[in-house]
Amino acid sequence: MKAFTHSEARLLVPALMFIALVVAAVASLGTPLITSVATSYHVSLGSAQWTLTVALLSGAVATPVLGRLGAGPHRRATILATLAVVVAGSALTVLPLPFAWLLVGRAAQGVGLGLTALMMGVARDHLPEERSAAVISLISVVSIIGAGVGYPLAALLAELGGVRAAYGLGLVVTAAALLTAWRSMPEAPEGRSAHVDVAGAVVLAAALLLVLFLAGERNLWSRHLAVAAGLAVVAVVLLCVWAVIELRSTTPLVDVRAVRHPAVAGANLAMFVGGIGMYLLLTLITRYAQTPHGAGYGFGLTTFVAGLVLIPFSVLGFVAGKLTPRVRTRIADPLLLAGSAVVVGGGFALFAAARSDLAGVFAAMGVLGFGVGGFSAAMPGVILAVTPKSETSSAMSFNYVVRSVGYSLGSALGGLILAAGTGPGHLFPDDSAYTTAALVGIGAMAITTLTSLALARRRSSETNP
Repeated sequence: MKAFTHSEARLLVPALMFIALVVAAVASLGTPLITSVATSYHVSLGSAQWTLTVALLSGAVATPVLGRLGAGPHRRATILATLAVVVAGSALTVLPLPFAWLLVGRAAQGVGLGLTALMMGVARDHLPEERSAAVISLISVVSIIGAGVGYPLAALLAELGGVRAAYGLGLVVTAAALLTAWRSMPEAPEGRSAHVDVAGAVVLAAALLLVLFLAGERNLWSRHLAVAAGLAVVAVVLLCVWAVIELRSTTPLVDVRAVRHPAVAGANLAMFVGGIGMYLLLTLITRYAQTPHGAGYGFGLTTFVAGLVLIPFSVLGFVAGKLTPRVRTRIADPLLLAGSAVVVGGGFALFAAARSDLAGVFAAMGVLGFGVGGFSAAMPGVILAVTPKSETSSAMSFNYVVRSVGYSLGSALGGLILAAGTGPGHLFPDDSAYTTAALVGIGAMAITTLTSLALARRRSSETNP
């Protein structure tokens, strides 16, 4: 492997950050544009919602496959080919084509979400160990706050120039990311090999499609409970079949035996439950801010102004990401996970108690961002402490699949609680439904905190027998 000079390493770091930020921001473009898409393409809001859902689905399916390819000798080619797919998808979202082609484009953009784990693999292979740990933490944080960066920009462009102008931003930045990767991405170290377990990939893709579909289709649960329950059982069976395939495969898509390591399993459990809570609060705050005054609460913010509410989330998330590597020298990663979960729980408590004025909503979003930033920055350290360098991309890609599923379930859970709190003939839920959802979120973060503390106790007993 060619040694990286100091100047090359200095250029590599911003390139990794930029690519991770772009793919996260572009995948989240569907969120602020749902209403604009419904109007521009003359489709229902439910259909327009799929511009977000399909990106999350394709990202969840592509992530483990890209993670395995990224562990092999063709990582640079994999990164460039994936970004080329994202650019092509971005072009489809801008062209004056029917709605179906917009969904195809959004699915192609979502594939880019699988690149985050590959950026971590590059950092771990080509940067000094002490430098790579800090960079990997920041990549993890950037992949979260990308939504906060893209949301207000996309909303502003949609108001000024329409939905295609907003998607045009995605085309420009993804093309820039492809050029950046072509100029800066190094080849993988020699001696790597990676074979994609096709059978495992197909079964996992089918299971994830079902899980995320069920999370996004809230009406299915309320109107066709038996069908939804049946599909949930099928999803569980498929996940079990996938685990058996992976255990028997000599070249598994995800090393299930490594995932069963107590530290990795505990971290993924914390990511799953914590992801549910984190996205639940994000959903609650943005929906509450846009609720019109006529409902008896809310602020009636426009899409663009509501997007500005995400600025404290992004800024404090980045601050937490920068602080975490320094704090890690004194506090173990599992304890940082626990502390960050407590901070997110505090965001829920703040939202439950002080959401009657906009300052309280901004404060809750800032607290959420700080907690999510710290949690995201600490998570890679827990997993990579017991993961070989060659398996970095694969191990982190599985964690991101877990995160995607948790986020989707958090969004669905928020919708279900608010729907249950909406009286007959009412368009908006009662204000008390938001309090109920916040209490559920506090419970989720309490479970996350306890799981993280259990990880910390285990690590302490291993280092101090």
